[in-house]
Amino acid sequence: MTSGAPERGFGIVGTGVIAAMHAAAIATLPRARLAAVTDVADGAAAAFAVARGCAAEPGLDQLLARPDVDVVCVCVPSGLHAEVGVRAARADKHLVVEKPIDVTLAAADRLIEAARAAGVTLTVISQHRFDPGLIELKRLLGDGALGRLVLAEASTKWYRTQAYYDSAAWRGTWAMDGGSLMNQGIHYVDLLRWCMGPVTEVTAVCATQAHQVEVEDTALAIVRFGSGAVGTILSSTAAYPGFPQRLEITGTDGTVIVEDGRIVRRAFGAQATAGDPGEDADPGAGAAGAAADPAAIEVASHAAQIADLLAAVEEGRAPAVDGQAGRDALEIVRAVYESARTGAPVGLAGS
Repeated sequence: MTSGAPERGFGIVGTGVIAAMHAAAIATLPRARLAAVTDVADGAAAAFAVARGCAAEPGLDQLLARPDVDVVCVCVPSGLHAEVGVRAARADKHLVVEKPIDVTLAAADRLIEAARAAGVTLTVISQHRFDPGLIELKRLLGDGALGRLVLAEASTKWYRTQAYYDSAAWRGTWAMDGGSLMNQGIHYVDLLRWCMGPVTEVTAVCATQAHQVEVEDTALAIVRFGSGAVGTILSSTAAYPGFPQRLEITGTDGTVIVEDGRIVRRAFGAQATAGDPGEDADPGAGAAGAAADPAAIEVASHAAQIADLLAAVEEGRAPAVDGQAGRDALEIVRAVYESARTGAPVGLAGS
């Protein structure tokens, strides 16, 4: 955001676990202020507002009517993202939508079209694109340091208790949540697509291994990319005690491995190093903790993505992670689910 940019007021819709991250991120940004929050749960918005020194509104309409709210953070259950986002766009509010963009492509398309029609800026949270290791990996890929891309692996082996799913009626449902891939794994699905390019085919299996839920807690897929490269996607919330999220990219000239946003290994030709000088091979307590605790995530990358949204508004450009990027990741997840349902490969139009 430029030095002369006006202060932007934020409203948060939904005051569950992830809303605290949005509030903390907003608090770190100059010329950004949390103006108001709302939640359907009695007392939840009031308690959240008291803790953060902002207003609590009794409903979405009242929050959207506030002239001091310029940007709305959509932190409601996933299956309501488009519904809330469309209303906010029509109220002329810019949008920060938590991942996934929604749980169906039809809903995603409604939200993208509403933002376009209203002329507001929409970003879908994929904060790991702003992690140091991913920034460096994208630079290496842009420089051609890995050669022609050959193989990629995206792995989310996390652990969630049954109590986590039981904590809210929407968790672990197809209508409002989706399974481990939609909720937890979609971050690294987005990173896989961002680094490797469009996906053309998915072959997958899904299973519910360790939880009483209607969705999968384990998903495994083989993917083909438009470039000719191949890869795998693994996501689980049944992997006790939880492990770092991992992205491994291999080309004809080298391999880079990222764990929880940091490069832990890079190898080019005959040169291979673990924890290169200047690279943090330790994922860190905050990042590693998310493998077992949904609240244990760091604020810096969320803040960087929200700052990019504000800069995009000021500069009249698209944000780094726009609605189409959110849709691309969702399309891959939906293809995984469809392949698992039918037992057959699913083609994509180069998402």
